[in-house]
Amino acid sequence: MGAETKGNLDYLTKIPEIKFTKLFINGEFVDSVSGKTFESIDPRTGEVIARVAEGDKEDVDLAVKAARQAFDHGPWPRLPGSARRKIMLKFADLIDENVEELAALEAIDAGKIFGWGKAFEIPGTAESLRYYAGAADKVHGETLKMSSANQGYTLREPIGVVGHIIPWNFPSTMFLLKVSPALAAGCTMIVKPAEQTPLNALYFAHLAKLAGIPDGVLNVVTGYGTTAGAAISSHMDIDKGEVCVAGSRVFAQEGIYDQLAKKLGEKAKTWVVGDPFDPNVRQGPQIDKTQYEKVLSYIEHGKREGANLVTGGKPCGGKGYYIEPTIFSDVKDDMTIAKDEIFGPVMSLMKFKSVEEAIQRANATRYGLAAGIVTKDLNVANTVSRSIRAGTIWINTYYAFDKDCPFGGFKMSGFGKDTGMQALEQYLQVKSVVTPIYNSPWL
Repeated sequence: MGAETKGNLDYLTKIPEIKFTKLFINGEFVDSVSGKTFESIDPRTGEVIARVAEGDKEDVDLAVKAARQAFDHGPWPRLPGSARRKIMLKFADLIDENVEELAALEAIDAGKIFGWGKAFEIPGTAESLRYYAGAADKVHGETLKMSSANQGYTLREPIGVVGHIIPWNFPSTMFLLKVSPALAAGCTMIVKPAEQTPLNALYFAHLAKLAGIPDGVLNVVTGYGTTAGAAISSHMDIDKGEVCVAGSRVFAQEGIYDQLAKKLGEKAKTWVVGDPFDPNVRQGPQIDKTQYEKVLSYIEHGKREGANLVTGGKPCGGKGYYIEPTIFSDVKDDMTIAKDEIFGPVMSLMKFKSVEEAIQRANATRYGLAAGIVTKDLNVANTVSRSIRAGTIWINTYYAFDKDCPFGGFKMSGFGKDTGMQALEQYLQVKSVVTPIYNSPWL
């Protein structure tokens, strides 16, 4: 059934009990200082599923104080790397043991497909932990051959207290991509999940405690970006603050453009939209009402500005935040749907003549997270991959993530890298130590 919600309700029995709704500070679940809460909405239905503690500046202050104490005086940064590895591996095992509940929480909190989460996304978070756990005891400095009569070496030390602000599109994946290398490096941290998707972050905090991560090392403050997020970003006692990949612009060469537009339209009409617990569903709801209305407004922009609506473009389902897979053709570079990040099921299909034109137009954006190239010509693949200003280039594949491959954007798509050993480097700082050498036979 394309672009409609499914009628079979057998899968709804998998909805879990929501156990954790308070802030996690210094190893304990606590109410916010103000006592305020905010609603967590199920995007499948638009209904409230929980009230979650609303952290503010005062709560961030408490979390930073706990993290600072844990870093300056606690055991975590001072443990041998092998000891941190053991605890992180236990944390990963606990995620695997609770994979079904975590995947179900992500489905009702973020609208993510349950089957995908259970089989890939949640197990992938455990693998992130294991990857960086393996690096925890391999953080080494260097011996320096100096040109003066001195001996030098470097130490690579944890950077300190880290602030993580997590987006709503990959709440579990991004949580562990940020937290895992920081833990391996010996840092302590405050995590603020997106207000739309707070539930799994709190569950992960519970599992971290069970795994043996010391109090104060991992703190989770739920709340709004304008308050809790701003407090983390501006806090003077945080040593690092950190603030995502859909192929929304597709450039097709003119010789295959019409055929591709037709095939994409046919494929989109077979795409099943509906409840993420339904194993037949390929696309769930938008994250919340605000994003749902934003995506629909972008679709209206596309129509008004003259793009050709190939398929979709309308809400679907009787309730919840579902939108049909939408494809526009004849999209121009200056149209709103081509310039902005929509974060919804909207594709803009654009025609080009030459490879040089495609490169120039692909780069004419303020974003640069990832790009894909489909070609049988190796020379074209090499030229385009070296010319596109994006952090990741996929050739004859897409969405090919791997924990060994650094991932991060150019331009307004961020700075730094997640995954790969480069992610660990972000949480370490290099200290140089120099001592004089007397009566050495050589320098």
